[in-house]
Amino acid sequence: MAGFVTRRDFLNLLGATGGTAAALKAGTALGLLPNGAAAASLDLLNPGSNGRRIAILGSGISGLTAAYELGKVGYDCTVLEASHRAGGRIFTVRHGDLIDEIGNHQYCEFDDEPHMYFNAGAARIPSTHRNLLGYCKELGVELEVFVGENNNTYLQDDALMGGKPIRSNDYTTNVRGFLSEMLAKSMSMEEMNQPFTESEAEHILGMLRSFGDLSEDDLYRGSSRTGYASGGFLRHGVQKDMIAFRDLLKGSVGREALVGFEGDYGPMLMQPLGGMDKIIAGYTRELGNKVKYRAMVTGVQVKDDGVDVAYDQDGVRHSLNADYCFNCIPTHLMVGIEHNFPNDYVKAMKYVRRGEAYKAAFQAKERFWEKDDIYGGISLMNNRSQQVWYPFHGIHKAKGVVLGAYDYGGGMYHTLMPQKDRIEAHLRDGEKIHPNYRSLVEKPITIAWHRMNHMLGCSASWSRNFRQGWTHEEESMYDTLRAPVNGRHYFIGDQISMHSAWQESAIMSAQWALANFDERVRSVAA
Repeated sequence: MAGFVTRRDFLNLLGATGGTAAALKAGTALGLLPNGAAAASLDLLNPGSNGRRIAILGSGISGLTAAYELGKVGYDCTVLEASHRAGGRIFTVRHGDLIDEIGNHQYCEFDDEPHMYFNAGAARIPSTHRNLLGYCKELGVELEVFVGENNNTYLQDDALMGGKPIRSNDYTTNVRGFLSEMLAKSMSMEEMNQPFTESEAEHILGMLRSFGDLSEDDLYRGSSRTGYASGGFLRHGVQKDMIAFRDLLKGSVGREALVGFEGDYGPMLMQPLGGMDKIIAGYTRELGNKVKYRAMVTGVQVKDDGVDVAYDQDGVRHSLNADYCFNCIPTHLMVGIEHNFPNDYVKAMKYVRRGEAYKAAFQAKERFWEKDDIYGGISLMNNRSQQVWYPFHGIHKAKGVVLGAYDYGGGMYHTLMPQKDRIEAHLRDGEKIHPNYRSLVEKPITIAWHRMNHMLGCSASWSRNFRQGWTHEEESMYDTLRAPVNGRHYFIGDQISMHSAWQESAIMSAQWALANFDERVRSVAA
């Protein structure tokens, strides 16, 4: 070998081509990156006969987790939920369900069958989310594998291959072949600093040749991994034509395909059997009548010895005098509720931003994707609808529910449209992948989370400049909001998380608050 690359350089190269997931796996194997941490374990003090009264504001998964854990050791918990249902952004839509979008109320008209549902909010659970999975086990929530990555799904970009949809496998196989070719050639460059040995470098070259299916001269000349143009079973397969590298570089949807199923997104994902709201059902089954629905919080006053909560339920004013309060009401809504929080607290509450998220779904008259050898997975499009999700449950049933749009961050584009224009846009975009899409789907629903009643937003965001990281002021406000007011009022939920948009984050925020609360209770008891 003429030269070497360092281990760090190799990880950088691998990350540039295979995404962060590939770099993470390789780095862990080489001993350069840490393994994941173990799940948190709570051992709360039993209050005994002097049981304290706890107010839980909101029945998102953080609030339900707090109520569940406190209830196990004997605390008297009351959960106040403004909506008619529990779960917050965990919402599985079925026949007859209300989509409570302000200015655009809808009732789901899907067929009343167990497999005919749509996870409008949280839709998948990574295998690394140990706390959530632990609660699923504890609550008896049966799980199944979620199919997100599927080589038979499509990529569609008007700038790529003249707008013709191509199989994900065709794109990714060809790209990784050409990139592996370039990486193989780069191994001869002078990049010294704790270099690989010659034998290690040769081993890496072997990995690259295998990864990219390179020829003996380290060139990419196509691959049978994309499948065959014809044959392959009872007669020799005819390899598909290689897609030219310059053609692969056109458009932008392909970049998402290369890195879309990594980190938290895959490839091993799960969901509860029958829909994500089975988790919420597990919690509420345990909590029983401790959850009060249509209970709108109107005031929170923190005192030296407790917290007074005012709320309206079915037109009647109520008060709840609690010793402690755990609050998962989104902060941008909480600022409009009467309270006596300190000024620095209020400043932090106002600073937290909420994302825009938008989804649309259709009932399919037939499972047309299965006729195209697609059994679950996601097709990607370079248009406003962005994604089509195919259900992996209900295989070979007569019908199914297909996600026809998922726009995270730019959801206001569709939100500003009348309902009929939203639907027309998704039908038009879907036809670019499935030419007869319009005739195959019916009974549409759309969900704009930043317009959903009692939500008015999606995941919480602290950093105003994601690429540059958090500022010192943002770190300070985060710590302020995380700390309890007067040792009595705790904010919980993904707003108290640096990695929001996941159920795991919300659960861990509750666990942190409970651990801090328990420490305070123990110190008083001592």
